[in-house]
Amino acid sequence: MTEVTDKNKKFYDLYVAKLIESDFSEFTDRIAVGIAGEGSDCFGYDDIISKDHDFGTGVCLWITDEDMELFGQSLSKAYNDLVDSCERSYYTDRLRERRGVMTIHDFYSNILQIDCDIQHCTITEDDWYKLDHSCLKTATNGKIFRDDLGVFTAFRNYLMGYYPDRVWKRRIAEQMHEYSASLQVNYARCMTRNDLVAAELCRAKGLSNAMELYFLIKREYPPYYKWTFRALEDIDGNGDFTTKIKMLASEKIDAEAWEGTRYRPNRLNYKDRIVSLSEEIASEIEQMMLSSGIIKERGRYLEVHVNEILRSFN
Repeated sequence: MTEVTDKNKKFYDLYVAKLIESDFSEFTDRIAVGIAGEGSDCFGYDDIISKDHDFGTGVCLWITDEDMELFGQSLSKAYNDLVDSCERSYYTDRLRERRGVMTIHDFYSNILQIDCDIQHCTITEDDWYKLDHSCLKTATNGKIFRDDLGVFTAFRNYLMGYYPDRVWKRRIAEQMHEYSASLQVNYARCMTRNDLVAAELCRAKGLSNAMELYFLIKREYPPYYKWTFRALEDIDGNGDFTTKIKMLASEKIDAEAWEGTRYRPNRLNYKDRIVSLSEEIASEIEQMMLSSGIIKERGRYLEVHVNEILRSFN
């Protein structure tokens, strides 16, 4: 746990657990408690900079829709009174919305932006396609301190089981197509035109595509974009892929490498370090997909694998 997450656990142990035991003892085993959802502390990424907004000690209390009708309002008032009785630090209204009492259904549905079937732990294939990677990570992050009923954890475990195979492969194909378009085709076209702004957009998009592909191949959900590289560092065992991503992001754009060149779609301009790094990253992605059995044929130009992947489930 990070320091802030540890403080949330201590807050639960010292205050919230005692409140539940003393005032809601008959419902103790029906209240799931933890710290999850939106906020850097739920990802374990909180630091001194995090204190500038939506920062403070607190926990989430998750109950069923039926229990919300039965005792939820009383529990919510008691929890909010407890929060108000303690000294807070930057405890904003938005943070109050992220903590406290909420239904299990609303927690997951609000984050994923679909109507979640908590009871049966199912999501339709159409809804899986609608889901955003970062929302899925947000719905499954953090720490669960107690869940005797098991309803909250059951749906959490279902989400952590990852995408259905068809959805997973289609998302890989989509990211491969976009990486090829942005960094293996359009970057060179933009640099040949001396359109440096468009070229930078291609690089930014390609960086995002490459990182998403890494997470997809590893069957992990990436977090909100500003934390994606941080999370990539956590799961990249030897750090080789992370190093290349950082180099691609840091390389100064080199307009001189394109002076006097004509656009040739089948000839790569390796005088531009961004081009060579893009190909090195594509090569690593290709090797990862071969090792994982996602593709069977070699080819560093990632677009060539798109139809192969799509055909595998059609």
